[in-house]
Amino acid sequence: MKYYAVVAITLAISVSSCKKKDQDQEQNQQQVEVTDNSAKNEQEIKDYLEKNHLTAEKTDSGLYYIITEEGKGAQPTADSNVTVAYKGYFTNGTVFDQSGAEGISFGLNQVIRGWTEGIPKFKAGGKGVLLIPSNIGYGDNSTGPIPGGSVLLFDIDLISVQ
Repeated sequence: MKYYAVVAITLAISVSSCKKKDQDQEQNQQQVEVTDNSAKNEQEIKDYLEKNHLTAEKTDSGLYYIITEEGKGAQPTADSNVTVAYKGYFTNGTVFDQSGAEGISFGLNQVIRGWTEGIPKFKAGGKGVLLIPSNIGYGDNSTGPIPGGSVLLFDIDLISVQ
């Protein structure tokens, strides 16, 4: 009887160990499937800037921004509510979203990280461009017309800061 108990316990431990190994392997495989687009996005942005003879500032997160018209109004923070007119497009020029000239109002803490970080670079009345790598955009997730891993460009007109 003791023999069968030892065999049953050994078998249970072995099955449990195999399940754990399978779970670990599955988790490792899922981690490998997450794509790091940083280098690809960086090169795509640099190529776009060079092709279009543009000079941009770069932040630590990889965001590039160009201020084409200095604003004279208030400068927002990451928690501000703002009204922005914008056009969103890819580096190939394909437009994926656009507001009307009157813009849209929203809280900067409710949008992609590239906007939360980038819009405060402008003052009300300012205009420019945000070049957003996927790690501070939509990441690897496809969202509507935006494929995962995409660099996003936005022409920005910061109308007001509330």
